[in-house]
Amino acid sequence: MGEEKTRISARSSLVEAIKGCGISGMSIDKEELRRKLLMPEYIREAVVKSMKRGFEANKAKENVVSDDAALKWEEEVVEDALAKKGNEVVVPEVPLVVFVSSKSGGGHGTKLKDRLEDLMAKEQVFDLDDKEKRPAEFVKYGLACLERLAELGDSCARLVRQRLRVMVAGGDGSVGWVLGSLAELIKQKREPVPPVGIIPLGTGNDLSRSFGWGGSFPFAWRSAVKHSLHRAINNPTRHLDSWQIVLKLPASAGDIEPPHSLRPMDRCDFSQDLDIDKKALENLACFEGCFYNYFSIGMDAQVAYGFHQLREKKPKLAKGPITNKLIYSGYSCSQGWFCTPCLGAPCLRELKKIMELYIKRPNHTDWEPISVPPEEAFWRLVKMMAC
Repeated sequence: MGEEKTRISARSSLVEAIKGCGISGMSIDKEELRRKLLMPEYIREAVVKSMKRGFEANKAKENVVSDDAALKWEEEVVEDALAKKGNEVVVPEVPLVVFVSSKSGGGHGTKLKDRLEDLMAKEQVFDLDDKEKRPAEFVKYGLACLERLAELGDSCARLVRQRLRVMVAGGDGSVGWVLGSLAELIKQKREPVPPVGIIPLGTGNDLSRSFGWGGSFPFAWRSAVKHSLHRAINNPTRHLDSWQIVLKLPASAGDIEPPHSLRPMDRCDFSQDLDIDKKALENLACFEGCFYNYFSIGMDAQVAYGFHQLREKKPKLAKGPITNKLIYSGYSCSQGWFCTPCLGAPCLRELKKIMELYIKRPNHTDWEPISVPPEEAFWRLVKMMAC
């Protein structure tokens, strides 16, 4: 039974990639698609310019909320946009922006970015490797520019903001990064939150599979991209549960790089005292963010982190989905619980020895401890899954 499940899982990515070779995307008219997605030029340029200027101001450690000079550039961007607005402005049916992970998809990310720019516009496609055009900058400065234009009576900007949708071309990490950034809109009471679609470029693509966007990047990707954008226009929205996470790490773990979905906090205090060593709470690095669909700890998180570090240092090794799966398999044996604890750190086999988990339910004030299964329970679970 376990062996059959493994075979089915191994074949699924290949089957889905072959299914993507159909003609569904070929029948979609490029110009009609562009007309439905393309934002007016003055809005596209204003959003990109606002993100760039905001990033520069933040890098210079200027306070973009109260600093007069920072507020001045915001007004300059808005005034320049209104001056460029023509008399006949067409509001797109579904204005769309796409975030692309150029490192994902085994090199397809860069080609995909060019294809998307051809189907829409350069200003509506953001590379996640470009620090000026990352999700946080888009939410903090790009959308804020749209909202400011709407406040000044620009009906086109108001409709673009209301109708806006977002696509993410990447893996689960990239999707979580964008979703976490958009979640700030809820905290800041800046609804609506744009719906998000996915072009799967990762290795697992769990979130993409769960919501029907596919489990792998298809071979006939040029026509498949048109099909994905067409679905972004017509697909209904569905809701997804999310969790807010606060992570505390000891100062000695300062060399660990957290995922982009988590951002540093100046301080993090729980609303009640927890039954843990007070000294252990001193000199901690604190992070917060959102996670969706799943949040991994243990062996799978360790393997994913190892793969991420390898790709950062040697990007040429991650050439495609099949190669990436092989690398994941290698890390599963060398960095997982199967071998590493036996060689150097037996205590790491039991997560409860190195970490504690607590949750707080909605409308509750108390933190509830979550029991981390001991090693014996884990291996019993593995044995049951193999039967």
